[in-house]
Amino acid sequence: MVSALLRPEDQALVSDERRALEGLRDALVRLDASAESLDALSRSIRQLDELFLVVIVGEFNAGKSAFINALLGSQVLQEGVTPTTAQVNLLQYGDAATRTERSDHLHVITAPVEFLREIAIVDTPGTNAVIREHEAITADFVPRSDLVLFVTSADRPFTESERQFLTVIRDWGKKIVVVINKIDLFETDADLQQVLGFVAEHAATALGSAPDTFPVSARLAMRAKQGQPDVWASSRFEALERYIHERLDQRERLRLKLANPVGIGQALTTRYLEVTDGRLSLLQDDLRLLDDVEKQQAVYRSDMERQFELRMGEIDNVLLQMEQRGHAYFDDMLRIGRVLDLLNTSRVQEGFVRDVVADAPVQIERKVSELIDWMVSADLRQWQQVNTHLADRRRQYRDRIVGDPELATFHVERGRLLESVGREAQRVVERFDRQREAAMLAEGARNAVAASAAVGAGALGLGTLVTIAATTAAADITGIVLAGVIATVGLFIVPARRRKAKDDLRQKVQDLRERLSRSLRTQFQEEVRRSTERLDEGVAPYSRFVRAEQQALTTVRDTLGGVQERLDGLKRRIDALV
Repeated sequence: MVSALLRPEDQALVSDERRALEGLRDALVRLDASAESLDALSRSIRQLDELFLVVIVGEFNAGKSAFINALLGSQVLQEGVTPTTAQVNLLQYGDAATRTERSDHLHVITAPVEFLREIAIVDTPGTNAVIREHEAITADFVPRSDLVLFVTSADRPFTESERQFLTVIRDWGKKIVVVINKIDLFETDADLQQVLGFVAEHAATALGSAPDTFPVSARLAMRAKQGQPDVWASSRFEALERYIHERLDQRERLRLKLANPVGIGQALTTRYLEVTDGRLSLLQDDLRLLDDVEKQQAVYRSDMERQFELRMGEIDNVLLQMEQRGHAYFDDMLRIGRVLDLLNTSRVQEGFVRDVVADAPVQIERKVSELIDWMVSADLRQWQQVNTHLADRRRQYRDRIVGDPELATFHVERGRLLESVGREAQRVVERFDRQREAAMLAEGARNAVAASAAVGAGALGLGTLVTIAATTAAADITGIVLAGVIATVGLFIVPARRRKAKDDLRQKVQDLRERLSRSLRTQFQEEVRRSTERLDEGVAPYSRFVRAEQQALTTVRDTLGGVQERLDGLKRRIDALV
């Protein structure tokens, strides 16, 4: 266990690192991070308590197994010109040579070699082996490593598959040493220098900086260790072993042991900060959509109120014109010279209906019908606008989620709600029946007017109500005037009664205007409320998801930012280890 080799201050550093990585793991769980990322992080946390781990990677036939045997000075692994490593081999110290099959893809090999007492070695399948499963095994094991020895063959140096694999390793922040094997194949030193320059240039490009590079011949090194010391110098293996034993002393191994999990944590933090920012960016589009819908709703309500007042003004104008005709009618009828005409009450009332009421009921019915048609059209237009917004958003949404597996769960939920709201809006638009909506609204208006007038709803229309109100006023007024004329024919009675008639008519019309206005306005406000409420209910699940996700993602982003700062601080502490 690493902890047995640590000073108290080093143990505190390990504890701080473990807490930071566990905090990162909690944040990634809240983000629904991929199983691959969570597994890599969990392995890194466990790695803090494991032996120092060196992973050997490279293409098939680069001589990895021969290189490991030469490094250990013992024929521990089988060598061959065909893929001999079909699984990961974990080499550890043991009093006897054994092989234990932990799984189909992992064998544990023990050997009594001093090198393995504090350092474990992992031999991986070739990255270019025919069995593609080998690459998956290697890619799964590399994130656990403390040091990667990348073995390339001098006769086929730095192939495209090696370049791609180094790029993957670089993303995990691994410490990488490049080993060029099989240099005994070169006839001249110039050939070797050419290959060294080629590998150094391309490795630096792939990794972002020049790695430590060692040209060796594992075959000659093994022969030297098995009794042919004269080829030891030609193997050039001594420089690599000195690097491993001197550079990777106990403190350096500890530095690498602690640095690698931090490197993985930093890589994951950076990666998922980008994921979080990507989600928040998408949600900003959603919030803008919801804001647009809310603004449309506000404009819709404001426009409806303004237009309603204008249309109610037109209805008021019809009644005012009727009132003016009534005043003119009374001026003409309520005179001393018309006393005989006033005695014929039915004739007076018929004239009132003909000359005063006239077509006012028809005009009012038409105005109310136009009001209803306008409300129905405005309601449909509102749903069409929202549906268009949602259709555009769904199209943008589908375009942006392609090839984004890290956002899978987030997109599924978000997309489901967006599609649900869009389907509801589309359904309303497609099934919108103007005649049915208008009939329901007209029925509601009739019932509201009837209730306000305290009469049965029955077949009562607005025109009927106007006629009743006006003719009732005429009957009351002519009756009063007639009674006064019969009782006393005087110069002052008729003008006084005429003024009273006009005042009564004005009051009757005012009552009628207020009654119609109150009834229609109540019904109008109810319809606007019902329309906006129906739309709000349709959008509500999507809105709740977007706003909850924004709050949660903002919290996670802040958490990841804090983790990033702690990991950067840990990296500085690790670099300062002495």
